Amino acid sequence: MVYYENRVTKAIKKGDIPHHIFNTFHNAFLSLDLTKDLNLFDIVRLQGNYNRDYYRLRKGKYRSIFYFSGNDIFVIFIGKREEVYDIWQ
Repeated sequence: MVYYENRVTKAIKKGDIPHHIFNTFHNAFLSLDLTKDLNLFDIVRLQGNYNRDYYRLRKGKYRSIFYFSGNDIFVIFIGKREEVYDIWQ
């Protein structure tokens, strides 16, 4: 199952994330949830000393940060490249 953090759902409602971009990411996460194959998309494990493994999914100029917990996917952030990496670090 795919879960979105509150800041992602708020950004979608406010229009900060275009609907077609969200739909693209949502379809990718649904495919990822079904197959569990990280090689389907441009996915990279983020470097750093974190409590869990975080991943980045790239779709054009947009990026998404997410992690796995059991069989579930938790999406932390979706945004343009500049925004995602500024907030993440």
